[in-house]
Amino acid sequence: MSMAKKLFGSLRPNPTNKEHYPAFARSIEEQYVQTLLTNTMSNTFYADRKELLSDAEQLHHEMAVSNPGFMAKAIVFARNEGFMRLQPLFGLAILSIYRPDLFAAIFLQVVRIPSDLSDFLTILKGLGRGEGGRAVKRQVNRFLSGVSEYWAIKYNGRGRGYSLGDAIATAHPKPEDLKQRSLFRYLRGLEANLALLPQVEALEKLKLASTEEEQIAWIERGRLPYETVTGAIKPSKAVWEALLYQMPTFALLRHMNALQRAGVLEEQRNLDYVVNRITDEQALRKAKILPFRLATAFRQVDHPELRDALREAAELTFDNLPELGEKTAIFLDISGSMDGQYLEIGSVFALALYKKTQGSSLFWLFDTDVIDAKPSRKDSILTQASQIHACGGTDTGAPVRKLIRERRKVEQIIIITDEQQNSGSPFYEQLKRYRSKVNKDVKAFVVDIAPYRHAMVPVEDPQTYYIYGWSDTVLSYIAQSVQGYSSIVERVDGLSLDG
Repeated sequence: MSMAKKLFGSLRPNPTNKEHYPAFARSIEEQYVQTLLTNTMSNTFYADRKELLSDAEQLHHEMAVSNPGFMAKAIVFARNEGFMRLQPLFGLAILSIYRPDLFAAIFLQVVRIPSDLSDFLTILKGLGRGEGGRAVKRQVNRFLSGVSEYWAIKYNGRGRGYSLGDAIATAHPKPEDLKQRSLFRYLRGLEANLALLPQVEALEKLKLASTEEEQIAWIERGRLPYETVTGAIKPSKAVWEALLYQMPTFALLRHMNALQRAGVLEEQRNLDYVVNRITDEQALRKAKILPFRLATAFRQVDHPELRDALREAAELTFDNLPELGEKTAIFLDISGSMDGQYLEIGSVFALALYKKTQGSSLFWLFDTDVIDAKPSRKDSILTQASQIHACGGTDTGAPVRKLIRERRKVEQIIIITDEQQNSGSPFYEQLKRYRSKVNKDVKAFVVDIAPYRHAMVPVEDPQTYYIYGWSDTVLSYIAQSVQGYSSIVERVDGLSLDG
């Protein structure tokens, strides 16, 4: 018997969900995409970190045996379109065991920044693979050949897992010139010619600066990133102000409270700068800000102008979403298991979808009951999302039953849920009734934002589409699918592995 048969031959799809309610199994490829796009391996309502890690590892191995080509494409898709990091890196480490050729082809599309490399090497060690062998070292060397001074000062992080210096010591890359040789020596903690490394020199001078004026001068001269500065010194108000004008958009979102506490935003010119940056549509798109990051920032800040800027940013994030059409029913699961980040994400997505239908769609909230949310087209997405709260059990069939009772004809049904049915009649049972009684051609879109490996609808249903993940590309995919695009598995399978 082959090793693959021993490992995976006895596995069978779980016919029930976490609440022991009847469920379906989607294809292994679809389960894999779901895991990559939704499983951050943080504790969830129904599974802790250890269980999620074990399930993910099993699925990575299973995919590497059954369909490594699809696995490679899905990993690239999740890293670059789904904006996920840890699961794609986990998959990459396991793919290196089975298919070194595919691993090499996608390495630099998945390991994009030094923290990716650090996490990848940590995962390898955790899997008992040590340094990964020659095939891994070759790819690590390719990555290290592109390390810049900026990366060196921002990401080296000696003492916090694998640093760039550790990677250099492991892979032994050959420097191309004197500057790179000095950079590698610096990263390893050895004596280096800092005259060839002006940004590194600015950081080292900052550490020794005795006055605020000197600190600011070295920050500005070296264009030092905020993480590096805050790791080297305790910033004063003036230092925070200097950092403000060098922060990327994502950093501004994360540090609004710190800037406010330091008094930096008491000056109108600083506040205006932050507001303008946060509401710059091009900057938002370039920074690939996940929509729920805006919701998190909105919950954390109390400054009225900043909250207004975040409201505007959320609208801009979804502004380029294609139109969905008027006859759409949007159902948002507000049951207890959705509490926290799932509901925060789901509320933002649902309201963005509603606005794209020009307010002519249905927007219902459900647990075991159904509530017409009656959202406003004029009020902001973030304001309305913050007013939606979780409670009760889960009856995924309830909103469809209401459609049937009221004879509401819609062209597409979009349900945003973690799929944890625990009462009432199942979604698919009611969907089939709706198709037989009201509209046989209705399309259904299940937006699943949880990592559990079971489904509400069987894979054989060609009019139902599953979409996974947390980025705004989820909504774009719904809009494209409404217009006749293929399933998410077909979309991934059609990708090229060329970098």
